[in-house]
Amino acid sequence: MKKILSVLLALAMLLCALPAMADTTYTGTADSQIGGKDAVTVSVTLADDGSIKEVVVTECKDTKGVCELPCEQLPKQMVALNTINVDTVAGATMTSNAIMAAVKAALENGGVDVTALMEKKEVVVEKAADETLACDVVVIGAGGAGLAAAISAEQNGAKVIVVEKMPKVGGNTILAGGAVNAVNDRSEFAIKQNDSVFWHYTQTLKGGDYQGDPELVMTLVSNAYDAIEWTKSLGMEWQGEDKVFTVSGGLWPRAWKPVMVAGTGFFDTYTKYIDKTDKIDLMLNTKAEKILVNDLGAACGIVCTGETGNTVTINAKSVVVATGGFAKNVELRMAYDAIWGTLDASVLSTNHEGATGDGVKMLQQLQADFIQMGNIQLLPLGDPKTGSLSGNIEHGVDSRIFVNKSGLRYGDEGGRRDDMTRDLFAQEDALMWIVMDSDTYPTGDELNNFGETANQLVAAGRAVKADTLDELAALMGVDAENLKATIAEYNRYCVGGDLEGQADQFGRTLFGQPIDNGPFYAGARVPTVHHTMGGVRIDTLCRVYNENGEIIKNLYAAGEVTGGIHGTNRLGGNALTDTVVFGRIAGESAAIGK
Repeated sequence: MKKILSVLLALAMLLCALPAMADTTYTGTADSQIGGKDAVTVSVTLADDGSIKEVVVTECKDTKGVCELPCEQLPKQMVALNTINVDTVAGATMTSNAIMAAVKAALENGGVDVTALMEKKEVVVEKAADETLACDVVVIGAGGAGLAAAISAEQNGAKVIVVEKMPKVGGNTILAGGAVNAVNDRSEFAIKQNDSVFWHYTQTLKGGDYQGDPELVMTLVSNAYDAIEWTKSLGMEWQGEDKVFTVSGGLWPRAWKPVMVAGTGFFDTYTKYIDKTDKIDLMLNTKAEKILVNDLGAACGIVCTGETGNTVTINAKSVVVATGGFAKNVELRMAYDAIWGTLDASVLSTNHEGATGDGVKMLQQLQADFIQMGNIQLLPLGDPKTGSLSGNIEHGVDSRIFVNKSGLRYGDEGGRRDDMTRDLFAQEDALMWIVMDSDTYPTGDELNNFGETANQLVAAGRAVKADTLDELAALMGVDAENLKATIAEYNRYCVGGDLEGQADQFGRTLFGQPIDNGPFYAGARVPTVHHTMGGVRIDTLCRVYNENGEIIKNLYAAGEVTGGIHGTNRLGGNALTDTVVFGRIAGESAAIGK
């Protein structure tokens, strides 16, 4: 017995002297439809009992403004639930799936049996108590127009609550290229560019086939430059008037470009402002269901479903609807479409997942008046797999051409968006290639309008690159002789060509430098649903009208949920101008009771 006790004591002392089992860390990558090969890289740490201790997304090449939330939320869920198989983040499904795939790959490559860790676990959320809140102005929607309205209302003395059904702010604005059409009539630069507020007004009206309300259009264009100045006052940075460019379908070089990529600059600016004030409360994962009216028919608040399924009632003096459009609602866009013939699910969309027309449904309950609902805009610039605008290699209209699968140009690349899209639908497989040279990508590491480099897009398989046009044609799968002849003819109209300054056979008049500076780039694009231009009828103070032509008191609307501004076809660069101009007006009107 003494010998046994001695052995046990020796073993106990030995075990005490050994270090504790160390955690093990693994790394892995996964492809993404947006970011391409190895788009997501993760680091995964398992505790000595095999449970997930830590997950970190160390790199994500997916679209800025979309990938950040799943990169933050999914690792926390994996640790909390001890499973790789967690719910995707709404509006960021592809990034979410790539993160889960990268974690799985990291563990499997390290020899870990992930069977138990792939078990789907139900998240039990305790329903919170119903609650009633109060404020001066409640804003439905935390996209560009909604947050502009919230800040404007706060600046006019209101206590504001913003509700957003999605788990993040941004809406479509954060996915946009960031361009804002605006003209400073007093600047020498505008005079040099032969531009003016009146020319912006004229092009906007004509570009929408004169269906836009002239008063609303004049409100848009005459307040556009002040909108730039207002965002500057909040801290947003712009590249400067000398950097304005012609965005696709914009018809003129008047699009201002933010310093931050895509629409992220707006929300970096807006959220920083909101964080500094105690007069704006932001409620995410909160879905507005109904607009309340009092006995006099005036809006007086909203009813929402909260994050846990509870009912949240918000009583307010005024309501601002800024819920965006319905481009992601296939049923609605097919029902209203008056232009395209069919907009079924086979036609992808640039929009975020929340663009489902919730505001339309709530306003219909109040017999609000809707106009031009059939005016739905498509772009010829969608990613063939996702419909997204990201991955587009172009910088501006004057630096690229469109060619079809035969390597031939087929239309005016500087024309109206609806015309460019119709032209593309007429091509084989409704697919075209954007072709450009290295003038705007001297190294390939320069950023496009979505924060992506040409080299990244090539590596991800979303673009092709070659030193010669013969090699480029081979990568594109088009006829090399056609492509070379097409570019040679196009170059004759460019700066230094013998036809410089003349319109070409397609009526194009916007030309820059010739496409002759290799290496050359090309990226495939398809038609995609972009903007629903019809919506609720408003006036220049953003007051909402009912079907009898009467103002619904204390009810205001701004952004894509409204109609009557853009007509049949919206000029490129006018949408974000719309969000800031009319968002500001709606906030002010709601705050002071106009």
